[in-house]
Amino acid sequence: MKQLLLSLVTISLLIVACEPQSGYHQLDLEEITISELQAGYENGDFTIQDVTNAYLKRIEAIDQFGPQLNSMIYINPKAMDVARQLDQELQAGTKRGPLHGIPVVLKDNIDTYDMPTTAGANIMKGSVPDQDAFITQKLRDAGAIIIGKANLSEWANFHSSFSSSGWSALGGQTHNPYDLTRNPCGSSAGSGAAASANLAVFAIGTETNGSITCPSSANGLVGIKPTVGLLSRSGIIPISHTQDTPGPMARTVEDAAIALGTMVGMDEADSKTTASEGNFHTDYTQFLNADGLEGKRIGLWTGSLGGHHRVDTLMHETVRLLESRGATVIEIDRISAENVGGDSFQVLLYEFKDGLNKYFASLGDDAPVKTMAELVDSTLADSAEMHYFDHDLLITASEKGDLNSEEYTNALSRMMKFTREEGIDKVMNENNLDAIIGPTGGPAWKTDLTNGDNFAVSSSSPAARAGYPNITVPMGYIDGLPVGISFFGRAWSEPLLLEIAYGFEQATKVRKAPEL
Repeated sequence: MKQLLLSLVTISLLIVACEPQSGYHQLDLEEITISELQAGYENGDFTIQDVTNAYLKRIEAIDQFGPQLNSMIYINPKAMDVARQLDQELQAGTKRGPLHGIPVVLKDNIDTYDMPTTAGANIMKGSVPDQDAFITQKLRDAGAIIIGKANLSEWANFHSSFSSSGWSALGGQTHNPYDLTRNPCGSSAGSGAAASANLAVFAIGTETNGSITCPSSANGLVGIKPTVGLLSRSGIIPISHTQDTPGPMARTVEDAAIALGTMVGMDEADSKTTASEGNFHTDYTQFLNADGLEGKRIGLWTGSLGGHHRVDTLMHETVRLLESRGATVIEIDRISAENVGGDSFQVLLYEFKDGLNKYFASLGDDAPVKTMAELVDSTLADSAEMHYFDHDLLITASEKGDLNSEEYTNALSRMMKFTREEGIDKVMNENNLDAIIGPTGGPAWKTDLTNGDNFAVSSSSPAARAGYPNITVPMGYIDGLPVGISFFGRAWSEPLLLEIAYGFEQATKVRKAPEL
């Protein structure tokens, strides 16, 4: 029976229809988009229950048994009940929003009132918050079905001096769907693997530095890391109030744009969102332009090259394509005159301690630990937590002072200055640029729990540290492994970046589904 199930899901999703009299019914959902699903619902080609059941069966076959992708940490036991309700609403002429009946996966550091939120840590097992995160509620309001929670690099990969992306003590190691021996990158590893393997229509990840863009690149996805403040972080287990943001990970630019627009809005629980007033749009598809490269001035950040000669070759080929589509590409050797990597690290340490203590307090009496100091003690005493990695960053962060510390305020000030006005803003103004590009990452490395990750290529840091937007799109393949290109720029420039990213996607159509 197991082998039969595996053969059925390899090319398309085969399900037993919800109505017993219907018999077997095939749904071709591989690589299906939001607009195609909505058209199918409207035409009566399938129901929301059909589609939800199909994804649940595929998760069972591919993630839990079969190839054992191991991208999911929880499955929503109420998913079919939600689907049934949404079908009834649709039949009654009510459509909640652009995601009505669309199955979605959330990274398991995003609060859901009906499932645990754990960040992959053993100590957080069974921790169910009282309410949804702001963006979770936004997704539900738009009609999305939260089909489950995705595994992640534990504590969003801010826990050890070295680690394996996609590993958590609670969820184990997530694998890359293009090659199960290779790494999915992280920390939004499960979100990337699940969306790429067609276990949901799209997924939501979070990023502090590279945690949306890298797994999107490694799993052949479009990933949007928005301007910090465009999407609320309330109800998300934090690392950094300055750098954290959630964002969509999808198989197409259009789906990512639709998802982004459903989650925007000011949230009194997140002060960063006040700056988004007048800067957000509830419909980003209006900016999608197939000729979006025409007339654009784009800076190639050469500092992101040199880590992998085959990635460099692919990048230079892409530059020629951009120019053939009407863009002007200018090489820039540096974005900032100062290296603020050390400053960013200090900001993360201080804000991680402050943010985790506040998150634990938000859980009230049900919090598994009350402070970060208690978290460190519990983690160090857990043999499963300590088997592979030292969790040294938890210890270092717990020893920091509060946010009034001079070390913190100086580091934050330097980081903001040299990534913004003396960084991205300056170089873009001097060169009259619409966007900056670089390879998002290299091809996925072999997963190694002994030696940890092997990052050779990355361009995420300038936008991540500035809190500015970054969109990655599949650029090509190296030995069958996907590699992405990043488009990043000024604060609140999502509309312009989406226009450029969509123009590139439509000119190349690079994305290929993994052959599980």
